[in-house]
Amino acid sequence: MTPSRTTTEDRGLDRVLDRTVVLGYSRLGYAIRRRRWASADPRPGALTGRTALVTGGGSGLGAATVLGLARLGARVHVLVRSPERAASAVARIERQLRDEGLVADLRIERCDVSDLSVVDAFAEDLCSRDGGTTTLDVLVHNAGVMPPERTESVDGHELTVATHVLGPIRLTERLLPALRRSEYGARVVFVASGGMYTQPLPVDDPDFQRGDYGGAVAYARSKRMQVELAPLLDRRWSPDRLSTYVMHPGWADTPGLSRSLPAFRTLSRPLLRPAEAGADTAVWLGATDPSPASGTFWHDRQQRPTSYRSSTRPEPGDTDRLWRWVAAAAGVDRP
Repeated sequence: MTPSRTTTEDRGLDRVLDRTVVLGYSRLGYAIRRRRWASADPRPGALTGRTALVTGGGSGLGAATVLGLARLGARVHVLVRSPERAASAVARIERQLRDEGLVADLRIERCDVSDLSVVDAFAEDLCSRDGGTTTLDVLVHNAGVMPPERTESVDGHELTVATHVLGPIRLTERLLPALRRSEYGARVVFVASGGMYTQPLPVDDPDFQRGDYGGAVAYARSKRMQVELAPLLDRRWSPDRLSTYVMHPGWADTPGLSRSLPAFRTLSRPLLRPAEAGADTAVWLGATDPSPASGTFWHDRQQRPTSYRSSTRPEPGDTDRLWRWVAAAAGVDRP
């Protein structure tokens, strides 16, 4: 079999896995794709000397992302709402890496990314450390919520939008002084969800003020926002030498899934991939060399379409309209 034919067949299989959803998002899809990745893994120590920050890093996909980045040598700031609850997870990561003969440099930080004033205070503190020379090379926006009923942030916005869109964008903007100092060009990764494929861009009601509220629908709508805003955020941040990515982890078995969608977890548990498999692409995007094309959407180390149905594809001008609302709501409406 020639190399070109192998590549074509691999891509065909990958597309089949992706379109079937159940196969592509499950542990089976990850296992099949993983067989082709051994030679493409980031080299050991790829992030030595670099600094990362992971929001929601105290459990689930966030903790798995922290583990993956630290395993590659990064110093990792673990950003959580409750440092007390995160301490045991961080200790487990440190023990695991020690057992692998590695030394972890993990630093627990407190911040609720849905609260814009708290975001500002944290970012100002981080950027002022080390005499104002703090450097950040990788920023992973993983923190997530799925409230069962409509809940507002302290700033008056629907909580999933505040946590997944407004807070992360505000945090990135406030951390630009540290991100600009990266010698390598910093990378910003948003952790989305394959569920966003079910929802159109809620350009006329981004705060979910109309209709019957559903936590899973609100979650998917906010993730659709992340995906559609990625090219715009790339244009905004690329002059600062930032690369911007959105990825989705597939169906990963995490405490958040168990809390938010217990019935789905019970039915699909044999298919769920472990958290480390779900976090793999976020880690890879933060460490692979050369950096992939910015402003793009990924799953299992492959760039993916952002829509499969015309009903979920934004109309011309929709993303710009949404951005005007997001920029004002997040307080980042500079040109």
